[in-house]
Amino acid sequence: ICNNFMATESRQVSSKFLFLKTLALFVFWVLLSGSFEWMHLGLGIIVSFVVAWVNSGHSPFVPKFRLWLRIFFYLPWLFYKIVQSSIHVTRLILHPSLPIQPRLISVKSKLNHHAAVVLYGNSITLTPGTITAEVDSNNLIVHALDQSLSEDFESKEMESKIARIFKDEKPDL
Repeated sequence: ICNNFMATESRQVSSKFLFLKTLALFVFWVLLSGSFEWMHLGLGIIVSFVVAWVNSGHSPFVPKFRLWLRIFFYLPWLFYKIVQSSIHVTRLILHPSLPIQPRLISVKSKLNHHAAVVLYGNSITLTPGTITAEVDSNNLIVHALDQSLSEDFESKEMESKIARIFKDEKPDL
């Protein structure tokens, strides 16, 4: 049985890709630990390499530098939407009458890449007041606390930003 989300065969991994993955994990290690002792840094580089090596041959989707750069520039906009939704949900919760209007909305996406749909669903879930409840190919079922929150993804702004991120990727849906 072939699963579209999992690689069934391991693939050759370039040493450059392995190095970049190790470096990213090591930087994350240092940021989380905050320790600059040699013993701790040595352990961090070893663990980072092992984790990068173990995980390098299993993903069927190898992101390219441009894709990562586009995602990096997408994140500030997403962070803005998260803050905006947080303020809105806070107002809803603190309002004496609790004016929520929960709804389930079926969202038909035009995204044509699995990773794009995953990013879309995760972006919706990260914004407070909305949760992607189900994903089937490029159809998403989303729960929203009120009409205002559902307008954010019904306007297709988030979807179009994600489509621009994956514009050069070969469709796999």
